[in-house]
Amino acid sequence: MNFRFAIFFYLLLTHLTFTVALCSEFTRSAIEVPLGGNTFQTKGTNTEKVTAEGISQWENSDTEFSIYVKSDKAATVNLALDIISQVGNSQISVNLNGQNQLVNLSAGTTGNISIGELELVKGYNVINLRGIEKSGSDFAKITAIQINSEKSLALDFVKDNVDNRYYWGRRGPSVHLSYTLPADKDFKWFYNEVTVPVGSDPIGSYFMANGFGEGYFGIQVNSDSERRILFSVWSPFKTDNPGEIPDEEKIILLKKGEDVYTGEFGNEGSGGQSFLKYAWKAGETYSFLNSVEPDGKGNTIYTAYFLDPEVKEWILIASFLRPKTDTWYKRPHSFLENFVPESGYLERRANYDNQWAADHEGNWQELNEAKFTGDDIAKRGYRMDYEGGEKSGKFYLRNGGFFDGFIELNSMHKRKPEGIPPTIAFDKLP
Repeated sequence: MNFRFAIFFYLLLTHLTFTVALCSEFTRSAIEVPLGGNTFQTKGTNTEKVTAEGISQWENSDTEFSIYVKSDKAATVNLALDIISQVGNSQISVNLNGQNQLVNLSAGTTGNISIGELELVKGYNVINLRGIEKSGSDFAKITAIQINSEKSLALDFVKDNVDNRYYWGRRGPSVHLSYTLPADKDFKWFYNEVTVPVGSDPIGSYFMANGFGEGYFGIQVNSDSERRILFSVWSPFKTDNPGEIPDEEKIILLKKGEDVYTGEFGNEGSGGQSFLKYAWKAGETYSFLNSVEPDGKGNTIYTAYFLDPEVKEWILIASFLRPKTDTWYKRPHSFLENFVPESGYLERRANYDNQWAADHEGNWQELNEAKFTGDDIAKRGYRMDYEGGEKSGKFYLRNGGFFDGFIELNSMHKRKPEGIPPTIAFDKLP
């Protein structure tokens, strides 16, 4: 009997051990983060290559790549790299939130390479990659980072490249404020003021001030040496290629200001574009005024003015005619976006204040309510570094930088009314 009991106990213990091991395996979380949509070169004197396949060129020792992932909880994780085509020997540094591991890669290495056990924090985490030494042309070519955990983790990052989401994800989440416009009047004019805080204006930023149903008007940072005031109107013909627009549906330039460039644009719809190279400054407040008015012949005229605070005079940007359109000002809104994917890891912010709409007789009405929304990348939760709404009596938008904390999309916000409409001599506008 004792012998049979011993056999039974052994079998029972073996079964329980196997079951526990099996359950442990099933509860382990293994999540693959593709580098193509989540990696940025954050340091280095030369530009490396981050493509949809991941890090495809890494030649320089002063280069740093940063990968960002948001976690719903703190956890101990095991990181691994997915390596392709390792040519030569190399040593690289993998740093997660200040915890560093050195990884040695041998020529011919491919596949999944374990890094070791590290700690994730709740919120955004940054994984930095640095090259230490190498014998080949590249330190490594990496397609993904695998995050393994005993805990069940919910991680936010750009998960797929459907509809080119790696590109849009690296640009970062675009966010918008849609101002509530009374429906019982026909409005011609919209006035808005924008202030970009010092240090919140990296290259690639578009601080759009005066949006309308058929276009947009705002300021951009195009390079270290160039900034623009941009005003564009979409054609009623839907295409991303301006060459496809038939003549009868093209945007017609009626007038433009001094030194203003005008032409066509594409890729995000198509239409007429105008811009003035203008060295606007962070920390200054700029005023925007534009009009939308039907011409009585089945077309609509769009005109944009910019107030130079130094000379205190309105500058004409341009006036366009949009055919096959009969409308007054609809959907006044502002947005904040980044149009350079390489700078999508940098934070940007703008404050929007003193919004007013006026009818064709110049009667003003203050707009002090706005709805906060985001683009596809924000809606999917692929990037959660966004905010918008009201602070200190002003509306604001903020994105990029992988900061923790965000504002719910589709939330409504109000600012304290100013009560004093802008003073504009409409008959003296250029």
